[in-house]
Amino acid sequence: MALSRRRLIASVAAAPLANALPAAEIPVGLELYSVRKALAADLPGTVRAVAKLGYQVVEFYAPYFAWTPDYARQVRGILDDSGLLCKSTHNSIDAYTGDGIQKAIELNRILGATYIVLASAPKMDSANDWRRLCDQLSATQEKFRAAQMLGGYHNHELEFTPMKDGALPMKIIAASTPKDFALQLDVGTCVAAGADSVAWIRSNPGRIRSMHCKDWLPGHGYSVLTGDGAAPWQHIFDAAESVGGIEYYLIEQEGSEFSEMETVKRCLANWRGMRPGF
Repeated sequence: MALSRRRLIASVAAAPLANALPAAEIPVGLELYSVRKALAADLPGTVRAVAKLGYQVVEFYAPYFAWTPDYARQVRGILDDSGLLCKSTHNSIDAYTGDGIQKAIELNRILGATYIVLASAPKMDSANDWRRLCDQLSATQEKFRAAQMLGGYHNHELEFTPMKDGALPMKIIAASTPKDFALQLDVGTCVAAGADSVAWIRSNPGRIRSMHCKDWLPGHGYSVLTGDGAAPWQHIFDAAESVGGIEYYLIEQEGSEFSEMETVKRCLANWRGMRPGF
């Protein structure tokens, strides 16, 4: 029997080292920023096309925050009809501020999402700025938790790049937010920054609930298909599934030599090659 969202959140918070799903049942999804042009032109058609490719989960990004509840319900209907789940959304700081908190909760509840992820931070000039941001994230986490949801943070290269004083923003975020606050790992930007993605996962057990499976390669940057870059994917999978607490994977692409849909189609084919049985 499937866990209710309330029981799932409670079990994850109480036992952060445990995986919510057996490894073979961890779904693969798509961060819809990967098909942003198609999504802006035809959201219903794009979502249906993503489902037909074989993706199981989608993550909507910041423009969704302008939706009305009625439109969110229409989108939820498309997801249900297509057999897709939306487990998280990407958000600006507005979702963690004032009336935006309740709006984020309402829209995410309609979509069926559990994780309200901060996509990136406002401009930060010091370690203290990051700590103040974490205070805000932690306070909002209490409100999300009361609504049976959880917050999270998505990294870029910036968070894995030491500041002038030597402080590493990503370590500040991990140390200064609650243990049930998710650390959504963007693999490509972590690798591009020269950080050890596997060590990061292992040093934050139970907090890597999802990850953006974007790749990176010297000389090509992010314009490389998932699986064709420098990321040590098999080691990443092992760490995510043994200690990271991974619940779902999300392929993400900045762009490639192919069209958006062809790019995500090829990425999924590569994924299946790396993950026999998925």
